[in-house]
Amino acid sequence: METALPKTPWKRQVLFLAVLLLVWEVGCEAIRYSLPEETESGYLLANLAKDLGLRVGELATRGARMHFKGNKQLLQLDVKTGDLLVYEKLDREVLCGGTDPCILHFQLLLENPVHIFQTDLQLTDINDHSPEFPDREMLLRIPENAQPGTVFPLKAAQDFDIGRNTIQNYTINPNANFHVVTRHRGGERRYPELVLDKALDREEQPELRLTLTALDGGAPPRSGTMTVCIEVVDINDNAPQFAQSLYEVQVPEDSPLNSLVVTVSAQDLDSGTHGKITYALFHDDDLFETFVIDESTGEIHLKRALDFEASRYFNMEIIASDSDGFSGKCTVAVEVVDMNDNAPELTLSKLTSSIPENSPETVVAVFSVFDPDSGDNGRMVCSIQNDLPFFLKPTFKNFYTLVTEGPLDRESRDEYNITITVSDMGTPRLKTEHNITVQVSDVNDNAPAFSQTSYTLLVPENNSPGLHIGTVSATDTDSGTNAQITYSLLPPQEGDQDPQLALASLLSIHADSGQLFALRALDYEALRAFEFRVGAADRGSPALSSQALVRVLVLDANDHAPFVLYPPHNASTPCTELLPRAAEPGYLLTKVVAVDGDSGRNAWLSFQLLQASEPGLFSVWAHNGEVRTARLLSERDAPRHRLLVLVQDNGEPPLSASVTLHVLLVDGFSQPYLPVAEGARDPAPPDALTVYLVIALASVSSLFLFSVLVLVAVRLCRRSGASSLGGCSLPEGHFPGHLVDVSGAGTLSHTYQYEVCLTGESANKEFKFLNPIIPPNVIQDTQQYFT
Repeated sequence: METALPKTPWKRQVLFLAVLLLVWEVGCEAIRYSLPEETESGYLLANLAKDLGLRVGELATRGARMHFKGNKQLLQLDVKTGDLLVYEKLDREVLCGGTDPCILHFQLLLENPVHIFQTDLQLTDINDHSPEFPDREMLLRIPENAQPGTVFPLKAAQDFDIGRNTIQNYTINPNANFHVVTRHRGGERRYPELVLDKALDREEQPELRLTLTALDGGAPPRSGTMTVCIEVVDINDNAPQFAQSLYEVQVPEDSPLNSLVVTVSAQDLDSGTHGKITYALFHDDDLFETFVIDESTGEIHLKRALDFEASRYFNMEIIASDSDGFSGKCTVAVEVVDMNDNAPELTLSKLTSSIPENSPETVVAVFSVFDPDSGDNGRMVCSIQNDLPFFLKPTFKNFYTLVTEGPLDRESRDEYNITITVSDMGTPRLKTEHNITVQVSDVNDNAPAFSQTSYTLLVPENNSPGLHIGTVSATDTDSGTNAQITYSLLPPQEGDQDPQLALASLLSIHADSGQLFALRALDYEALRAFEFRVGAADRGSPALSSQALVRVLVLDANDHAPFVLYPPHNASTPCTELLPRAAEPGYLLTKVVAVDGDSGRNAWLSFQLLQASEPGLFSVWAHNGEVRTARLLSERDAPRHRLLVLVQDNGEPPLSASVTLHVLLVDGFSQPYLPVAEGARDPAPPDALTVYLVIALASVSSLFLFSVLVLVAVRLCRRSGASSLGGCSLPEGHFPGHLVDVSGAGTLSHTYQYEVCLTGESANKEFKFLNPIIPPNVIQDTQQYFT
């Protein structure tokens, strides 16, 4: 009998009350079969599937299995046909002993869904045992003055069969002095008594030998015999008499050996040796092995440990005999009191060791409990730990199922150790524990997660093909193949910055490690930055994936030398700068303008006068490339000068370019411009030719200057003010300004205009460079560039 308590704050318990069991038994009738004992193995008992109303093959698909008490297989089920066969010969006396009827309970367990059918097998007795007496002979001493009708008890035979197959009658061979009477002691137990029909005469016949026969009711009947030796003794007037004809006593089953059970007492009114009484047990071998009596005192002691579950009652006949053989008898009825000496038994019928996560309510195990004790000692409580997502559910009689409360999450916990505790309600309480380990198998319910939502990779330009530029990493909290990640480059999506980017020609990704490699050299000047997306997909079914944004920044390398915009160095005719001889020190001759295709420090330019035909006459400002005079000119200075200016960037290693400036010294602006080819170093012409050339040059210069002055004067008269000339004030006699356009590329990608004003008031006719006529934002970029 089992009972499960409701959940408490300490444990989750299931309470089965006796009323619930009674209601359950009424609503769930068991299928009962009957089978004679000793039936041969393989005998077809029935078709269980048909009797239960199940389809052919349903037993196999639902994992049918038989459950027997103690897990001892008695029958065999063919799940394909549904036939129920005898597994081995069944001995009713071994399985049930003296219990009648002999009913063996077993259950049919089905899965998907879980269902339990109760089935009973009744073993009917066959007459396979003969009656047996405890002794081959017994001695009976009867005084010769015994009166007819006196009854003398005889030893009873034992037959392990039951019903009609057990002992039904006792007989004795025909004689003139005695007959046998068969009496009932209790239940089906029959015992013989010898009745005196005719007075004995010791002098005539001092001894008789009779044959006692025990017959059962089988067909054919079986029998057993015992020889009764009767010794006729002299006259003894009184037989011993017990104080009680029936002694009733209760003995706890855990009583120690040799403990006192009861003391019987008898008296004999005779005196002397005729009044001396001896006590003896008058019963079968089983009682002899369990109890022993002191023949002098009548104390009955325990010889063997009692077991309530094996034998609950003992009936003993006690004989008190005097010296002459007169005897009296009494009955001792021993009731064994149940003690809580058996811990509950748990039999596991089904176990699912692995459960997929996210599954709804799932049956993990099916088990039964049993306690052979009675009363509260046999009432049981089943429980598991309170902090687990499982609960116990009573199903059929003493069967329980261990069920999940809901979906489990393997990522939170992948293994559960469950202890099923079955305890009884006796004093002291005994319990049995059974441990179950349940694994939670993985389901692909988690997509890979990148360690970052976006990655920024820095790659130097001009890299070698196949360079490892970075790694993206994702993790998956699943396990097994569900956690194996494959990386890939994703095609551009709408809204991406570079939808037309040929990503496959630039990069590749290792599918297993997420390492990114550059397939070819990157050029900062062509592609400074680009973005793309990478995907991480697991190998589950269905596969889950995620993506991350990768931003690649190409780092500039110093792979471009400075490019000189002015003076142009690729012109067919070299550019010659005019320098008045009256120029003051610091006079701005010209400005070297250069750009660099790189960026940052690699585009910071510095200028240096590398070579000059007249050292010390000119200087170059390092930051802006302005070429100025370093001292006053003298008549001894050559009229032509060649300057080699070096333009160098700030990269590692630095790159440079050079440009050659040709300078022609003039006396004011009347001296004509004489282009001189590079490298011309011919000796001076004869003096007459020089004079003519000077005269011609002076004339042309004077005419040119006069025309310019007239043109400037006319234009000045038409203007309202001179401020519109960009801050260059032109009084009377001023020359018109000349604008020099220099277009560049790279870091100096704007058009620069420089205005040259020639002032008539200055005696040395110096050039004056004014501010560049460019937009303000370009001026700011240029200032940053030169600083």
